[in-house]
Amino acid sequence: MSVDTRAQSLATATQLPQVTEPRNAGMPLDLNWVLGAQANTSAIERRAASLPARRSVKKEHQAAWLLKAVTCIDLTTLSGDDTARRVGRLCAKARQPVAASTLDALGWDAPLTTGAVCVYHEMIAPAVQALQGTGIPVAAVSTGFPAGLSPLPLRIAEIEQSVAAGAAEIDIVISRRHVLEGNWQALYDEMRAFRAACGEAHVKAILATGELGSLRNVARASLVCMMAGADFIKTSTGKETVNATLPVTLVMIRAIRDYYARTGYRVGYKPAGGISKAKDAITYLALIKEELGDRWLQPDLFRFGASSLLGDIERQLEHHVTGSYSAGHRHPIS
Repeated sequence: MSVDTRAQSLATATQLPQVTEPRNAGMPLDLNWVLGAQANTSAIERRAASLPARRSVKKEHQAAWLLKAVTCIDLTTLSGDDTARRVGRLCAKARQPVAASTLDALGWDAPLTTGAVCVYHEMIAPAVQALQGTGIPVAAVSTGFPAGLSPLPLRIAEIEQSVAAGAAEIDIVISRRHVLEGNWQALYDEMRAFRAACGEAHVKAILATGELGSLRNVARASLVCMMAGADFIKTSTGKETVNATLPVTLVMIRAIRDYYARTGYRVGYKPAGGISKAKDAITYLALIKEELGDRWLQPDLFRFGASSLLGDIERQLEHHVTGSYSAGHRHPIS
């Protein structure tokens, strides 16, 4: 394949559609729909297990999928020792996630950035400053992240302060006890309050699926959060013992598909935690394509909650260009 043809193929794979989606307005809580949601665990696990073996792309096609994955990464730092300088370096990586020499060798000459940068509230200001003029949104984790057990008024105030500080997206955590107790009205009311506090900022509802007990609970919590107006539903905080998995992903994206079929609103999906290999990113993208279609393969509807993933994608792209794998330290994140 010529360089020009290869560049055209890569551009087609990563270009953004000129579509403006109506924001999910939510709907009244429909308990019949929620309680009717079931999950056939054995069938879901069989379907998920078949994906990595069936989906293998090579050469230019693999490079195109990996560049697509880069545009869908929420580049994240959520450490107790975060500093403004670290966040500044992370934002520099978000602006130039893949080495210019690698992009040149691929024949790529269009802008390439990550989908967003995700930080704690205290790091919003330096992130906004570092990303000024780039169009890359700043996302902030909120509502007593990661446990979500602080008083409700404080959680709502935290959202409001993060929006005021410049966060364009808010990643909230739900109260897991509402799911475990089957108190769907309480979960709905909480999510509605979080959505209202976000105002124009988009809200991602973190379900912490590893702590919900069953795939059926995951399906029901997904529906309730979407009914309450969530713009995205997200698997995990990244702090749980079990984070994003393919079975959980299948349950959540099928709930998204059902919600779209009934309401006409497209809700985004974000797997977070445990996705660190380029081959895993391609598997997730393939699953999204099969279950939801191409429209969900854009960063306004799909994100990876990851940082180390980008380093492995860079190594795979460099291998595609040079035929050799580079050392990990050649691709620092921050």
